[in-house]
Amino acid sequence: MFNGFNDNDFDVFKIEGLDERMKQLIALIRPKLEDLGKEYSAELTSLTGEEMHFHVAKHARRTVNPPKDTWVAFAPNKRGYKMLPHFQIGLFETHVFIWYAVIYEAPMKEALSSKMLKSLPVIKKKIPSDFVWSPDHMKPDAVPHSQLKKSGLEELVQRLGNVKKAELLCGVHVPREKAVKMDKSEWQSLLSDTFAKLMPLYEINKQL
Repeated sequence: MFNGFNDNDFDVFKIEGLDERMKQLIALIRPKLEDLGKEYSAELTSLTGEEMHFHVAKHARRTVNPPKDTWVAFAPNKRGYKMLPHFQIGLFETHVFIWYAVIYEAPMKEALSSKMLKSLPVIKKKIPSDFVWSPDHMKPDAVPHSQLKKSGLEELVQRLGNVKKAELLCGVHVPREKAVKMDKSEWQSLLSDTFAKLMPLYEINKQL
């Protein structure tokens, strides 16, 4: 059962070398991601109305560079998640992220972009101002919703449909300093609340 993250989890990303980092990632972080997958696949199934399966990142394609982050993803497909809009819980060295994500492998990006553009007034209203947006799941940076509400969000959504490698992620960042102090009940509250508030984005996807 997931009880939270600690400094040792974040320090994994300071370890030099692919094999060395992966060894500690598998030992320290992956069991927690497995627990999160088991705990929140049922909750997301209830929220979305679709059977959600969890997928813990394996980083199997890496041969040289060690991963800078890791995660568990949730999607309505047993075999994979990258081709579908999905949810993620994971961490970089600096923070934990909780995302609704559409990444570059998703084939319906153009249709989803068009649908989201029509729904922008609803998105701007329903997404909390302290949530953040990112155009690239491989980079730790993100921009607060409050800064994008005027014109930036429209550009981000348009880019999703126009640029082959474009991505779109929305959710919450929890700084490392705060994350290591959070207990099990605080994580439960935050994760449940975040997923519930991301549902308007997922509902747009279900309308395709």
